[in-house]
Amino acid sequence: MEIPKRLEQALIKLYNAFHNDELNPECCSACAVGNILDNQDSWKHLTNGHGSLELSYVGRVHQNLGRKFNGYTPFELLQIEKVFLEACGFMVPLCHYNPKPQNTTNKEILFNALCAVVAYLCKLEDIANVMDYAKVFEYEENNPVYKFDVIY
Repeated sequence: MEIPKRLEQALIKLYNAFHNDELNPECCSACAVGNILDNQDSWKHLTNGHGSLELSYVGRVHQNLGRKFNGYTPFELLQIEKVFLEACGFMVPLCHYNPKPQNTTNKEILFNALCAVVAYLCKLEDIANVMDYAKVFEYEENNPVYKFDVIY
């Protein structure tokens, strides 16, 4: 399967952020979108609320001009962030009076959130989820469809 360049780059950045403990849903430069955008937080000006899908004036201008940031439109970036925050257990848009999860940097929570983000990124590309392992277990007439060489 051919993976689009923007997806490949996003996956590499998110993978590195996760394994280097540089993923934080409460920080605009270390969240899912912050990492996709090279740890810049300028994307936060695309909306008036972290986790909101409503573009700010600046966001609407960029969207209407067809601008893309590392391959993603302003609205796509907001959607990615919303998926990430909700999968982390936040009520969006983030607000000081909304309840927040206990441990927002828990590896299991972040892993599940990244799985949701990857599924969404693949949906944007109109390709099968690259993290779906179901195909590995497909079979026909009691024989596996895919064969793997196991090296011990």
